[in-house]
Amino acid sequence: GVPALLVLLFLSIPPLELLPPCKVNLLLNILGRRADGFHELETVLLPVPLHDRLTLAPAPAGVALTCSDPALPTDAGNLVHRAATAFLREARLERGVTLHLEKNLPLAAGLGGGSANAAVTLRGLNELFGRPLPPERLVAVAAALGSDVPFFLQDGPALGTGRGEVIEPLPPFPALRGAELVRVHPGLGIATAWAYRELARHPAARHGRPGRAAELIAPLQAGDLPAAGRALYNSLEAPALRKFPVLALYQEFFRAHGAAATLMSGSGSTTFAVFPAADQAAAAAAAFAERFGRTAWLQRAALA
Repeated sequence: GVPALLVLLFLSIPPLELLPPCKVNLLLNILGRRADGFHELETVLLPVPLHDRLTLAPAPAGVALTCSDPALPTDAGNLVHRAATAFLREARLERGVTLHLEKNLPLAAGLGGGSANAAVTLRGLNELFGRPLPPERLVAVAAALGSDVPFFLQDGPALGTGRGEVIEPLPPFPALRGAELVRVHPGLGIATAWAYRELARHPAARHGRPGRAAELIAPLQAGDLPAAGRALYNSLEAPALRKFPVLALYQEFFRAHGAAATLMSGSGSTTFAVFPAADQAAAAAAAFAERFGRTAWLQRAALA
């Protein structure tokens, strides 16, 4: 009958293949603890074109996730699974989806990989099912999944406030035109919960000075990379660099090799360096591999 025909038509929709980017925090300024237990912060987020790969396909019912990395759960312990479940519930769809995640980015790295995958799941399912949710409903679902998730519903740099989920998109930064990012992950993860807990030992980092975001955005928009480099800041470096001094060593190395700026991203442990030009980034990355060996995850990415 007609319903069976509709099901066949629905299941003939081709799978969607998506490339969730990751991010670095050019600023993560924690302003203090909120009544709801989260921290009030201001953050400047930059998308970076290094990707996991996510494939979505319609199914008659339920959410089924597979993943290339056996270390990741494939049930509700995975943000992609939770995002798909939340989307189907919010859109009131009595249909299902199969998802496959090819994991290329390191875990617990401060790059927002899980958040990006969740946001792209929401965006992809909204396309797959004919856009049943308007943008503001997608944002609400994203914010309930995690503070970083709403950022990845859009494609450019942004200012994040509140607990990081209130996103104000920003135009591309002229200071980063032609610049290149080198990122290194030392093979150790830093749990976000640990980093925030440890802030108790660092009162200055726990109660940051408001206004740092504006002080960073101004030179980024004015095209002044050296001034922007001086304004980069991450409250969570205080506990992380104390426990893992190798990260400070990496930063000193990149500065000595011409980096305009260097910082740990998010709660870590990925540390990045911004170089004014691709040839400088290439030379520094080669020198880094020579000095520290090739065991660390090291990636370069051009910035728009």
